[in-house]
Amino acid sequence: MKIAANTVVTMHYRLRNGEGELIEDSFDGQPMQYMHGTNNLIPGLEVELTDKVVGDKISASIAPEQAYGPYQDGLKQEVPLEAFGGIDNIVPGMRFMAETDQGPTPVTVTEVKDDTVVVDGNHPLAGVTLNFEVEVMDIREATEEEIAHGHLHGAGGCGGGCGGCDEQEGCDSAVAEEPAHEEHECCGGKGNCGEGKGPDHQCCGGHGHH
Repeated sequence: MKIAANTVVTMHYRLRNGEGELIEDSFDGQPMQYMHGTNNLIPGLEVELTDKVVGDKISASIAPEQAYGPYQDGLKQEVPLEAFGGIDNIVPGMRFMAETDQGPTPVTVTEVKDDTVVVDGNHPLAGVTLNFEVEVMDIREATEEEIAHGHLHGAGGCGGGCGGCDEQEGCDSAVAEEPAHEEHECCGGKGNCGEGKGPDHQCCGGHGHH
């Protein structure tokens, strides 16, 4: 069986940035799973994996335009500390969900000042060339339910395979995970902020429009 639309792919991967620094490596842990052709993987890597079979190994360099896009300075903003009411000890590296005109958007705290917090709406890997080494471990047909929902069900499900996925666009998995901060819901400066549900993962799944 070849990798094609609506197939479920299990794969190991190793990811480095353009400078050769290791971002993530699944070979010593659990492989990731994703459903092909459902926007659960960055476009450049999905193209490279199309038509591959079990046992294939690939090396691919994915430009930012085919991954998480170029870095945009305009996505950084400074918001009042009071906008994060109820959340103590805000530190750089924490992730929040900001309510914007385009809907909920993940942001990363980059600086904490006396009365304000600088947040960055760029994906942590925006502007980064991603160098993958991938080994295809298994391929199967997606179930009708998975096809209808556009993502996997069960353990390791989700576009990225970092654990369960709920109804999100992929858990961003094959690329780097942030340090173990929780992802919080927050206003991005437009009201009160409250804690969200669970860890925030960054990886290659989910071509996040972040």
